[in-house]
Amino acid sequence: MNLLIKTAIRTLFTFTSRKKALEKSELILRQYAKLADGLSSEAGQRCIEVPPMRGVDEDMRKWSFFMILEHNAIVNRSMTATVVQLARGEELSGPATINPKTDVMPSLLADASQFKDFADSITSHIKAVKSLKRLRGTGTSPHPVFGDFDAHEWNCMFTFHLGLHLPQAEYVIGKAKASR
Repeated sequence: MNLLIKTAIRTLFTFTSRKKALEKSELILRQYAKLADGLSSEAGQRCIEVPPMRGVDEDMRKWSFFMILEHNAIVNRSMTATVVQLARGEELSGPATINPKTDVMPSLLADASQFKDFADSITSHIKAVKSLKRLRGTGTSPHPVFGDFDAHEWNCMFTFHLGLHLPQAEYVIGKAKASR
């Protein structure tokens, strides 16, 4: 990956406060909720191929809206576990140790129940992070693209990741609704 992009992401995270990252997560949750509002099960399960998009790997380009939600919930739980364990000085275990390439793939059977799981994963993250004392300067864990992150950087990555998949979700919903 381009060194300039890595530097830009790390700089962004350095200047993002815990409060700002959590507020942005809440905002993004509301944006996803608007997309889901009134969505039929059929439209939500329709796999739509998106054009190449920043942060959307080739094997993630033909997903349904519900698959995007499931993927995000899996990743959210992993990042929450990572933030909490790093902040507490614990050895990473459980969801914090998933394979970021294979263990985050959603099921083709993802359905409307994914929205609740997705929303719960965000509200649980926010609650967990608010309960932690220190995020900056903790131990670190490697991100597969950006290198070692401390708990603060993982918290920022949580929000950043949600935002990466939002344009994908918007595109998929637009096409799914149009092809009724």
